[in-house]
Amino acid sequence: MTRTRLAAGPPVRAVCISGLAIEAKIAQAAGFSVVIGAGDRDRTTALVARAAAQTDCLVSFGIAGGLAPELKAGTIVVSGEVVSEAHHWAIKPCAGRRLTQFARSIGAVEGPVLGVGSILATRTEKQLAWTATRALAADLESEIVARAATALGIPFIVLRSIADTARRDLPAASLVPLTVDGKPDLSKVLAAILRRPFQVAGMIGLARETAIALSALIAPARALRSLVATA
Repeated sequence: MTRTRLAAGPPVRAVCISGLAIEAKIAQAAGFSVVIGAGDRDRTTALVARAAAQTDCLVSFGIAGGLAPELKAGTIVVSGEVVSEAHHWAIKPCAGRRLTQFARSIGAVEGPVLGVGSILATRTEKQLAWTATRALAADLESEIVARAATALGIPFIVLRSIADTARRDLPAASLVPLTVDGKPDLSKVLAAILRRPFQVAGMIGLARETAIALSALIAPARALRSLVATA
């Protein structure tokens, strides 16, 4: 398939697509070019379309919500398979075999990832999604990444770390939309907590698990950079 590039010159070998600025910072430190969608589906779709036309590989990178009940915070999920309510995308078998070897080399679990349009915030929602799809994790960017990569005939990779597990309900304050640069809107988060102070314990627990998940991404990001650099 012939691809039209937006600019002259050689393509960037791989671009990481993330929702959070802190996720993108980890990817950048590993040597990747990054796109920050900030959890906005339309914005992310447009940015991914532009990035996809200038790269050899798209990477959905960052933290995710756990669906498989056994996955703990900080578990690394690697995948070349993304599902949604109505679609399924998978990389070619030859690339899939290499990705399986990579997953084993870093101690990650491998399996399908669910692309969602909004965060699965409750244990019930996660259980329903697990039962319906058997996807290991869910995030906001992977569907967009898989769709764009498949349309252009380039591979995609999902590298995610579990933050909120299948057994955790998310506090309402954690669902406040991000700023356009992918950072928490602290004033709105604080306002949400003040309206419902009982969320404090849940927010502390979630922050602890998120810190574990982000820390767990650092070494795999570097390993992935080496993998795509030699592809």
